[in-house]
Amino acid sequence: MKGYIALGISIISEVFGTTMLKLSEGFTHLFASLGVIIGFGIAFYSLSLCLKTIPLSLAYAIWAGIGTALTALIGVLLWNEPFSITTLGGLVLIIGGVVLLNASHSPKQAEGESN
Repeated sequence: MKGYIALGISIISEVFGTTMLKLSEGFTHLFASLGVIIGFGIAFYSLSLCLKTIPLSLAYAIWAGIGTALTALIGVLLWNEPFSITTLGGLVLIIGGVVLLNASHSPKQAEGESN
């Protein structure tokens, strides 16, 4: 369970860092630029902790998939980025892939107790 908490923190931090990256406008705004460094620093540290108990393929798929979906949602909500049926389809496929990868690992494997 601790691995999934670390993974959740990693995802939230990565989305925060990515949002700050947009706000930094090419690292020209100090506080947003610091947010990028802090967000990604926490994200990668937390991801490294979760990899102690969660298989790499599963952790990275969840991290990238949910992070991508949340980042796309933030782009639409905060910056009025275009959202189409194609975008929705892509997000559904990403989330579906994460669900399938998660289902392919037994609970014992997901907690790192396998060989």
